[in-house]
Amino acid sequence: MANPTDKITIKGARQHNLKDIDVTIPRDKLVVITGLSGSGKSSLAFDTIYAEGQRRYVESLSSYARQFLGLMEKPDMDAIEGLSPAISIEQKSTARNPRSTVGTVTEIHDYFRLLYAHIGRPHCWKCGKPIRKQTVQKIVDTVMKFKTGTKMHILAPLIRGRKGAHKSIVEEIRKEGFLRIRVDGEVMSIDDTIQLNKNKKHTIEVVIDRLILKDKIHERLTESIELALKIGHGLVVINELSNREHLFSEHFACPTCEVSMEELVPRMFSFNSPYGACQKCDGLGSHMEVDPNMIVPDKSKSLIQGAIASLGEQPRGNWYGSILKSLSRHFNFNFTTPWIKLDQEVRQVLLFGTGNEKFKMEYRSERWSGTYSGGWEGAIPNLMRRYTQTKSSGIREWIEQFMSMRPCSGCNGTRLRKETLGVTIQNKNIGAVSAMSIQDLRTFFNTLELTKMEHDIADQILKEIRQRLSFLVNVGLSYLTLDRSAVTLSGGEAQRIRLATQIGSQLMGVLYILDEPSIGLHPRDNNRLLNTLKSLRDIGNSILVVEHDKETIEAADYVIDLGPGAGKYGGEVTF
Repeated sequence: MANPTDKITIKGARQHNLKDIDVTIPRDKLVVITGLSGSGKSSLAFDTIYAEGQRRYVESLSSYARQFLGLMEKPDMDAIEGLSPAISIEQKSTARNPRSTVGTVTEIHDYFRLLYAHIGRPHCWKCGKPIRKQTVQKIVDTVMKFKTGTKMHILAPLIRGRKGAHKSIVEEIRKEGFLRIRVDGEVMSIDDTIQLNKNKKHTIEVVIDRLILKDKIHERLTESIELALKIGHGLVVINELSNREHLFSEHFACPTCEVSMEELVPRMFSFNSPYGACQKCDGLGSHMEVDPNMIVPDKSKSLIQGAIASLGEQPRGNWYGSILKSLSRHFNFNFTTPWIKLDQEVRQVLLFGTGNEKFKMEYRSERWSGTYSGGWEGAIPNLMRRYTQTKSSGIREWIEQFMSMRPCSGCNGTRLRKETLGVTIQNKNIGAVSAMSIQDLRTFFNTLELTKMEHDIADQILKEIRQRLSFLVNVGLSYLTLDRSAVTLSGGEAQRIRLATQIGSQLMGVLYILDEPSIGLHPRDNNRLLNTLKSLRDIGNSILVVEHDKETIEAADYVIDLGPGAGKYGGEVTF
C-alpha cells in the first residue's frame, strides 16, 4: 500500500479553465506539466498548488503577522493533500530597485565585501602606492601645512553611522569633562538636551580642541591630536571651518599624497552604505549629466547658426556673446565655421571651459563696458552649475533637455568611493572583479594565489564564492557580470538566478514550482539546467516544472499533459 505522504493529491480543481480535475503528483520527483498554451498548466501549478501552499503558510502565522499580509483567496478546488512548503520561481524580473545588481541578488557581493575587508591590500587612490600607518608627528606636520589663520576643530570619532539613541556615550563624554560634541555634523554643547532617534544612523564626535593655525601652536596641536587619536581609537577628524574636512588614521596613510583611510571593514565595500558609496552618484553608478551630443545636436551648424543649443545663435549682444567674441580672438576661430570643422581644442574649450587659463575679455552694453582678465567655465559646466544651484523647477526642466543618464564620472560606473577602489586582491579591486563575467570570475577565484595566512583567513569565504559562481554557470548564466543592474535582466535570467540561489540554500522537503526555465537557453546549457534540477530533487525536494521543451519532458520522472485544446477547450488531464 502506497504511503499517502509520497504524493500530492489534488481533487476537484476548477481554477480558471480547469474542469474539476483530479491530479496525483509524486513527491521527491522531477514532474513536468505540459500542454498547449492556455491549456491550464499555470492554473494548476501556480494558481492552484502554489497559491494553496502560500495560503496555508499565511494561515499558520499569528493574527498579528497576518494583518500585514492580508487575506489570500482559497483556490477553487475540493481538496489538496500532502502539500509541501512551496516556492515559486516564475519567469519575471522582480527587481525594481536600481541599487540591486546580480552580485547583491545572489549575495556574492556580500562575500566580496568580507573578502576585501579581511585580505585586501590598500593602496593610495592618487598614486597607487601601498598605504601604511601614520604617526602622530606625520599628522601634525600635514596639518601645519594648512594656510596660516585656518580655523579648525579637532574631533575624535566615537560613533560612526550606527543606529541607536547612544545615551550612554553622551553621558560618558559629559563625565570625562568635555564641553562640546558634534552630532551628525552639528556642534552642540554637552549640556544641551541631546535626543537621538534610535532607528536612525548617527555619527558622534568629541570636540577635543578649537584652534586657529599660527606659529607656536605646534605643541598644543600635537597634544590635541594625540588625545583625539586615543579617544577615537586611532582616528582623528580635522574640520576646517571653511567646510573642508580631513580624516587621519594611525592605521593607514599614503606616505606621498597624505591620503588617509580608516581600518578596512565590510561596509566600506558596499555601495548601499554611505561609507562605501561614490559620493557623486550616491552608489547608483550613473547619474544625470549634460550630454555633449545633446548640447551640439547638429554638428554641421556653426556657432552663428546655434550649434551650441543651450547658448542659441551666437554672438549676440549679451554676456555670453561678449565672452565668445573674446574667446574667438584668443583662440582664433570663426563663428561661421561649422562645428565639425572647428579644431578639437576649440570645441573642448567651448564645451568644457578654459580651466585656469585666463584671457582678455571685453564687454559692452548700454549700462557698462570694460576690459578684464578672466576665464570661460564652458557650456557644460555652466549648465551643471545652474542645474545644481537653481531653485526653479522650470529652469531645471529646461536644462534636463540637454541631459541624459550616463555612467558616473566619479567612479566610472563602479558605484564605489575612489578610496575603496584602491583596495586590491591580486591587483584587482572590487569594481574590476565585479565587472568580470561569471565564467572568468570562476577561473580567477579557482587560481587565486594567497599566502598561508590569507588562505586561513579567507578559506570559508572563498568556498562560498566558488560555490555560488558554479551554481550560476550551471544554470546557463556564465556570461553575466555581477555589476549588471538587476532591473535589466530578462525574466528567464532572473528566474535562473533565483534558482541558483535556491540551490545554494540547500533546503530539503520543499516543493519548487518553475515556469519554463529552459526558455532562452543555449542547447549546451540545457543539460546543465536539467542536472541542476535533478540535484535539487536528489537532496529531497519535489520539482514541478511547466515546460514545452522536449529534452526537459524526456528527462522528467513523471509527466502531466493538459488539454486537449486551449482556453475553454482545455483544462483536462489527457495523459
